[in-house]
Amino acid sequence: MGHEPAAGSANLADILERVLDKGVVIAGDIRVNLLDIELLTVKLRLVVASVDRAKEMGIDWWEDDPALSSRAGRRALDAENARLRARLAELEADGGTRVTREDRTR
Repeated sequence: MGHEPAAGSANLADILERVLDKGVVIAGDIRVNLLDIELLTVKLRLVVASVDRAKEMGIDWWEDDPALSSRAGRRALDAENARLRARLAELEADGGTRVTREDRTR
């Protein structure tokens, strides 16, 4: 006798697929008041969606975070490299006559 998956797990998979395909937004606010004086407000926003669906909605912050994207890390390194090359070209164009504080410490 084979083991058949429970009907609940198939339904759970269908629900998860539907949620990731369509996306779900959960929003809520927590406020702490004391004698009608607002002491604290916490705004919670949660979006659950597939990566493709999130991109369709314009949510793609992870692509620009160097900690989460190797492409973003390379862009940051390319930008730093361009700044350093421009600085080097500037120094070479001056013929080394202009000495900065950084240059003196070396």
